[in-house]
Amino acid sequence: MRSYRKMLELWVLQARILTAPSIGYKSNSCCLLPVDLKPQALAGTVPCLPAYILYMCIRHADYVNDDLKVHSLLTSTINGIKKVLKKHSDDFEMTSFWLSNTCRLLHCLKQYSGDEGFMTQNTAKQNEHCLKNFDLTEYRQVLSDLSIQIYQQLIKISEGLLQPMIVSAMLENESIQGLSGVKPTGYRKRTSSLADGDKSYCLEAIIRQMNSFHTVMCDQGLDPEITLQVFKQLFYMINAVTLNNLLLRKDVCSWSTGMQLRYNISQLEEWLRGRNLHQREVAETMEPLIQAAQLLQLKKKSPEDAEAICSLCTALSTQQIVKILNLYTPLNEFEERVTVAFIRTIQAQLQERNDPQHLLLDFKHMFPVLFPFNPSSLTMDSIHIPACLNLEFLNEV
Repeated sequence: MRSYRKMLELWVLQARILTAPSIGYKSNSCCLLPVDLKPQALAGTVPCLPAYILYMCIRHADYVNDDLKVHSLLTSTINGIKKVLKKHSDDFEMTSFWLSNTCRLLHCLKQYSGDEGFMTQNTAKQNEHCLKNFDLTEYRQVLSDLSIQIYQQLIKISEGLLQPMIVSAMLENESIQGLSGVKPTGYRKRTSSLADGDKSYCLEAIIRQMNSFHTVMCDQGLDPEITLQVFKQLFYMINAVTLNNLLLRKDVCSWSTGMQLRYNISQLEEWLRGRNLHQREVAETMEPLIQAAQLLQLKKKSPEDAEAICSLCTALSTQQIVKILNLYTPLNEFEERVTVAFIRTIQAQLQERNDPQHLLLDFKHMFPVLFPFNPSSLTMDSIHIPACLNLEFLNEV
């Protein structure tokens, strides 16, 4: 057995608690319990190292055919992760760290389950590391449910950081030189009552914050498919918050805002491309805002203009299109307001649309998250525990 196995034997310490600076061991549970592991302590190590350590402990319990140990280990691990997340409910880095590790542990329980459907990419060496005695399907479902909870916490934290920046950065801050000179008279200094606080943000602030999110998730080994879903959710929120404010503010419904808005969106799209995140499902979340920006810039006089607007604005509801046209503010006395007749022409052409009845978007809407199986190419005998974790009570056998 020693020739093809490399496992971690957990020496059970009865009647006392052994604590380390970053990982704790809980007595009477036969388990390694993550109490307060700091992500920074694992910088430079294999991403998702705690998940691999936990799996090797599970594998040893399976090898010695100890039912109590394997179930205690998994139960206490799940409870320990929940405890950490509750304590750090507003910490993006900690939440991302445990989302990465929970997903990796789930992948390990699938990859080494012995189920042929999960073993198609395994090497012969990896197949030697599969579980022999226990079917942990039930725990896989529990870990999947926990991953969803952690993901939702991650989204809540990231949205909380981004939302105060959106209105100021997307609608109010001037990133195109000289554009302030073509804003509607009387509205230049006005700020939105919907903006969070009085602080002004520029588009670069949003991009810096998203850079921070992306760096943390990549460094911690979060699956690329999950990272993509995080940014799909965040870009949807940027779209919804910006469009909702546009629909409620006459001072930003102008040609110059349309030009500024389209420029800002192009910068966000460029950011996505630079990180290989510009997939269709992410880009589509911004389509209503793109069309609103174009609507502000289109001519609004002739029947041909009305037809062009109806053909273009497929991601906006009739109610949203009409609202923007009603709020549209001319830049100067030489530009006419949108006439009632023109708006009625638009309504007549769109009357057969089966549009939603609500004007504003639900910016708190959450897309369902998916966790596709992502096996690791690492073998268990390549995993080493750094001394900085102070886990001397774990021995390789």
